[in-house]
Amino acid sequence: MRIRNALTVFGLLSTLAITGCTTTSENKAKTAEAAPVAAPVKVAEVETAHIFSDAYGPVTDAGYSLPAIPIQKVNPKFQRQIVEYDTQELPGTIIVNTHDRFLYYVLSGGKAVRYGIGVGKEGFAWAGEAHIAWKQAWPTWHPPKEMAARKPEVARYVENGMGPSISNPLGARAMYLFNDKGQDTLFRIHGTPEWASIGTAASSGCIRMMNQDVIDLYERVRPGKGAKVIVQQS
Repeated sequence: MRIRNALTVFGLLSTLAITGCTTTSENKAKTAEAAPVAAPVKVAEVETAHIFSDAYGPVTDAGYSLPAIPIQKVNPKFQRQIVEYDTQELPGTIIVNTHDRFLYYVLSGGKAVRYGIGVGKEGFAWAGEAHIAWKQAWPTWHPPKEMAARKPEVARYVENGMGPSISNPLGARAMYLFNDKGQDTLFRIHGTPEWASIGTAASSGCIRMMNQDVIDLYERVRPGKGAKVIVQQS
């Protein structure tokens, strides 16, 4: 499959202003050059397709207890699996197909790890290219003021934030997308406690994953300019 680069959206500041994935003001000031770099993770080649339906049990992580996901209620196509994937992109590239609700982590040998995702509602959709400049386990969530205006119940978190918890909208992990100038786009790939939203258009613009899946992806990603992310609308 030939990867078609979508028109970049990161210059559209009006779109960035309404995303609901903002964390802290300090996060916005970070640049790719200042980002902490995780140790590289070696991904073994996989010769045959495999579905990880047994990977959604309860998880204890950094003192937090994630509940098991009733994976039998999730469409099998949205469960983590190894698939054949023909692309010219380098291993380690992340390709998000918002139409089909899949995120691909490119492996070598014509394979990819495919995860089911939830995407932004109509009006919050975005496309383009970026890179993961840094990543965070158990992040704090700061909704933007625009979201607080729409949802007064989250207004108290704008300044002080919602601390890490199993009910935090960013879930167990967040990966932060920056543009080629080293600027935070305010878009995230993150976990969610709302596993039933996977496969739907339910978020405020960011890419959400089941917590067990975002932990798996987090361990594979090495932040930096090489952690390329391509988001496609079709």
